[in-house]
Amino acid sequence: MTILDAFRLDGKVALVTGANRGLGRAIAAALAEAGADVAGLNRSSDNGGAAALVTAAGRRYHHIACDLGAATRADLKAAIDEVIDQLGGLDILVNNAGLIRRADILDYSDEDWNLVIQVNLTAAFQLAQLAAGRMVEAGGGKIINIASLLSFQGGIRVPAYTASKHGLVGVTLAMANELAGKGVNVNAIAPGYMVTDNTAALRADPKRNAAILERIPAGHWGEPEELQGAVVFLASDAANYVHGAVLPVDGGWLAR
Repeated sequence: MTILDAFRLDGKVALVTGANRGLGRAIAAALAEAGADVAGLNRSSDNGGAAALVTAAGRRYHHIACDLGAATRADLKAAIDEVIDQLGGLDILVNNAGLIRRADILDYSDEDWNLVIQVNLTAAFQLAQLAAGRMVEAGGGKIINIASLLSFQGGIRVPAYTASKHGLVGVTLAMANELAGKGVNVNAIAPGYMVTDNTAALRADPKRNAAILERIPAGHWGEPEELQGAVVFLASDAANYVHGAVLPVDGGWLAR
């Protein structure tokens, strides 16, 4: 196998949460272009074009409707089982789905806290746990958690998001410790300030937008496509000896 062959995902099956738009759509497209069939777990129907991008790459796409904010462990197990039944296996899980609720710290509601923690951390852990069980049975697999710059920093007006993304890195490290010897790689990617729905409010605020851009050495907000290389790497055999890593893709933000 040549080094470039090691990056191929031919014959693999990937599950991407939040594949409808933004980072998830770009991730689904990249995995398909590298050779994987893709299941997208989305709260709504596939109205973001992920299916078209995956099939245009010559791969199969399967949509799973699931609201992670309300999903039980049984719902998530059913989703994992559906991927395996429909696409023939599960080799790669990308925990991408996430949400932000913004409010001043003194006014932050329990409802917002509980919802963000459920989607960003609890559901992600449960999906990773369930997927890992099937991967161990099959002889290996790759789990990639989409963390954040706020896995390292505190942020402003987003305490639940910050807590969830710190927690997701902790889960990544804990799972890597136990699963590395079982053939399952668990790693995370920490995107920087990307052009997504979650950052629309920041980009629309002239002061916040200017302050953020001033801090990014690359000089621009990241585009979802700029995450694709990191995802394909961590999903591939090229990353077989990479366990418990948190890879920033942030335009140099953390280097400042």
